Amino acid sequence: MSCAALAFCFVRIADEMVEGETRAFDERILLALRDPADLKRPIGPAWLETAMVDLTGLGGVPTLTLITALVVIYLLVARRFGNAALVALSISGGAILTSVLKIGFARPRPEVVDHLVAVQSLSFPSGHAMASAVVYLTLGALLARTERRRAVRGYIFAVAGFLTLLIGVTRVFLGVHYPTDVLAGWTLGAAWALLCWLVARWLRPRDNETEQPA
Repeated sequence: MSCAALAFCFVRIADEMVEGETRAFDERILLALRDPADLKRPIGPAWLETAMVDLTGLGGVPTLTLITALVVIYLLVARRFGNAALVALSISGGAILTSVLKIGFARPRPEVVDHLVAVQSLSFPSGHAMASAVVYLTLGALLARTERRRAVRGYIFAVAGFLTLLIGVTRVFLGVHYPTDVLAGWTLGAAWALLCWLVARWLRPRDNETEQPA
């Protein structure tokens, strides 16, 4: 799927959300994930809630910032300056875009169910969903470029995609995002990551020229 197609999906989701067409769908999903007798309790065993709280941290600012910093430092040490700049700019740019969109749409957090983790920012699009897509898919694309075997590249992309999807699901399960918040974050984050991957391909010969033997 191209950047344009993913961006179009985001625009359609945003348009439907602004018009209120997604509210019934969003609330139905949120309520389906709670005990009908007590909306403060999610469905499933107690350990599932604990696991979701832990896993959602994989898309949090501290975790993604640490991962990004470590990768950028590695690329600088390896003298892959183009890729280092690409990672830093793409991920910081994605974070800025998310913040701007949240302020622009100003969608409040869900109120139909209790939040199982503390949140402070606005709801649309999901910052966790978008940031995880940007970070994990961008890094997955850069890592996959170093592999010649198709099976290994496929595994790398599968892991990046799985982490992105998992983090988005945790946000809905924990009641802090509507499903359409997450869908919007996924589509726009994937579009941004794909754009960065295309730039990385363009930079490849230039980046190789900067590499020097130790």
